[in-house]
Amino acid sequence: MKKVFLSVIMLLPVIAFSQSITGKITQTGNGVSYVEIVAIKDQQRQTAISDEKGNYSLKLLENGNYHIKLIQDGTEISSTEFTVNGEVKKDFFIEGKNEKQIEGVTLTARKKLIERKADRLVFNVANSVASQGMDGADALGTTPLVKVDENTGISIAGKSGVAIMINERILNLSGSELVNYLKSLRSENIEKIEVITTPPAKYEAQGNSGIINIVLKKNQNLGWSGSFTTTLQQQTYTGFSNSAGINYQNERLRSSLKLRQSQYKKHSYENYRIEGFDGLKSNDNRQDFGDGLGANLSIDYQLGKKSNIGFIYDYGFGHTNMDIVNTSDYFQNNQYTNTLLTNSEHRATGKQNTISSYYDVKFGKQDNKLSITGNYFSNIPETVIDFTTKENSGDQFIVKSPSKVDYKIYSGQADLTLPYQFAKMETGVKFTNFDNNSNIFYQNLENGNYVTDPIKSNEFQYNEKNYAAYISFEKSFNEKWSAKAGLRYEYSTVNGNSLTSGQQTENTYGKFFPTAYISYKSNQNHTFSLNYSKRINRPDFRAINPYRWYININSYSTGNPFLKPSFNHNIEFSYVYRGKLSASAYYQRKLDGFSQIVSLEGENRTSTFANFYNVNSIGLSLNYSDTFFKMWEANYAADLSYMSTSVFATDAASRKGSGYEFNFQNNLSLNKNKTVQLILNYWMRLPSNSGNVRWDYLGNFTTGLKMNFMEKDLQINVFVSDIFKQSKSKGSIFYTTGTHFFNNYYDARRLNVSATYTFGNKKVKGADRTIKFEEKNRAN
Repeated sequence: MKKVFLSVIMLLPVIAFSQSITGKITQTGNGVSYVEIVAIKDQQRQTAISDEKGNYSLKLLENGNYHIKLIQDGTEISSTEFTVNGEVKKDFFIEGKNEKQIEGVTLTARKKLIERKADRLVFNVANSVASQGMDGADALGTTPLVKVDENTGISIAGKSGVAIMINERILNLSGSELVNYLKSLRSENIEKIEVITTPPAKYEAQGNSGIINIVLKKNQNLGWSGSFTTTLQQQTYTGFSNSAGINYQNERLRSSLKLRQSQYKKHSYENYRIEGFDGLKSNDNRQDFGDGLGANLSIDYQLGKKSNIGFIYDYGFGHTNMDIVNTSDYFQNNQYTNTLLTNSEHRATGKQNTISSYYDVKFGKQDNKLSITGNYFSNIPETVIDFTTKENSGDQFIVKSPSKVDYKIYSGQADLTLPYQFAKMETGVKFTNFDNNSNIFYQNLENGNYVTDPIKSNEFQYNEKNYAAYISFEKSFNEKWSAKAGLRYEYSTVNGNSLTSGQQTENTYGKFFPTAYISYKSNQNHTFSLNYSKRINRPDFRAINPYRWYININSYSTGNPFLKPSFNHNIEFSYVYRGKLSASAYYQRKLDGFSQIVSLEGENRTSTFANFYNVNSIGLSLNYSDTFFKMWEANYAADLSYMSTSVFATDAASRKGSGYEFNFQNNLSLNKNKTVQLILNYWMRLPSNSGNVRWDYLGNFTTGLKMNFMEKDLQINVFVSDIFKQSKSKGSIFYTTGTHFFNNYYDARRLNVSATYTFGNKKVKGADRTIKFEEKNRAN
């Protein structure tokens, strides 16, 4: 009854609206989008906003005299008195680009929190109180359809493999480097976050779930600005991180320098059990610890009114270490046979360099745009694993396993935008080259010296070349209908060579990747869209490298040089109501899906990759965002899905089943100025199915305070996550030969205390442009 009563109360103002002002706002004959309007009468305010064509509709509670203001890009450009009597139709125009006045009346309102465009969902961060006073990673976590998890990464509607862009250019970072970079951003500098679930032909066809584009605020203010953030993280052990950024802008130059540093240590455990004729109970008691340093320099220089050049350099260095005590009990036909006790030390050092440059120029009467971009990336991780294994018999094996991997990727591309009157056309070409030279050695300690075992060692060389071209067209037929369609072609050549075994692989393939979108806006409250895209998911380098990573003398994981990419067909139907409710029904068909396969023969446990399944999935994603009583901002999301997996070529079992995810985010302002806010968030996944895996219940309850001081120059956040210790990775993997069970926990319960101080001209945002370089994610 309370819910019904609340719904009726919320609907009463809508029913009462019987007066309105409608029309169009134009400038030099073109509609002006996102002009904000506010009408004030007796301290009551009604708001509206012009759409992409400049049309607006402002509903009013009653007739009378109103004080009406127009706001564009955060600046008030008109203020006037206006008398309303019934329904009024009036067009207004802005006289010249720099004019601050509008003829007659104008209106003001905030942009809707959620907007639906032909190929993306737009979350206007600037309008979300809950998203303010936090770093970029946390702001991303408040975005509809998006989930940010420290261990599993970033996903859209439950699907991983997401690429991150800033201002339409791919961010050339992944893993911990990506998280640290996002933490160096401030939510106050973010205008909106675009969730592109079915990326158009302009973007790489690589990946399954889509792209997230973070759009930073733009301004013309000159000078310096900066910020510094320090964070304390208390898990089982204490860790901390620091980031600092400084920006400078003048009439031609925009630049930014970001520095990042982190140090962590946590306690984790992994339990793996295999039931079948050959059985295993494996337990890892693990300490993870490491550190990282990084720097990012971005420079953008305006050559002329229509051209600019840019340069970006990112450097990352760090250590990733583990100390593991593993106990493995072996069984045959449910009878105990042996125990192996292994103590291992993993010491890894990584160094990454990314260099990107670009040149943008506009030309012609229609402002045609040409962008030329070049990228270079190198990653050289070196790892040494020392382990000692003891058997029940008393035998002891001491092993050293050093490895070195040298990844190099470079690419070049050109993109051309032609805004013809009949349609907006985009076309471009791209070339990418991958090189991966790696070696790993398995060395036994014999008579005080380490002797290499050539059978368990390997040297591997890999080269992949990708050629791509695309074309797309976008057309608005009228104020209600718009469409976009594109076609991308990618051709790849792959060569792999195992120097140790003499095994060579060669493969070439070319594929077309079509995309299509259609959008219908019946009015300001209802938007519908239907999208289709075909995608490819290429395996990362570790999945195709045949050398072995040993856990103990009998257990190892390895890649598969014959692994092929998988292909996805995605169809999505979406609906957005009043910028608050978003619903998407989707269907996905994946062909030649690949994943890890674990097998046990006697005491030999092997984990490798294989193409072994096709899957059909259907689902429904729901998101509702609203503000109640001017102090409670809520964002609720759900993803319901059903999948049917068909397995081939392995002993994995075919499965069918449902999946359920829910996310409840609440932000309550504790004072009128909204400088103190209480956070209450809960994410959960009910027992669900994915592939041949059955996941148990998983949840995470997070609460804390966000506090602003010194006119919001100083922000302090205190959060406690996974209070009930429900964030366990637990479930079952089904094979025809038996069932595997896993139960892992990665120290998710933690206290986070962070402080951020901003200084200088806050409206200076720096360069903050990144380059399309999606392929880099495969090298981490």
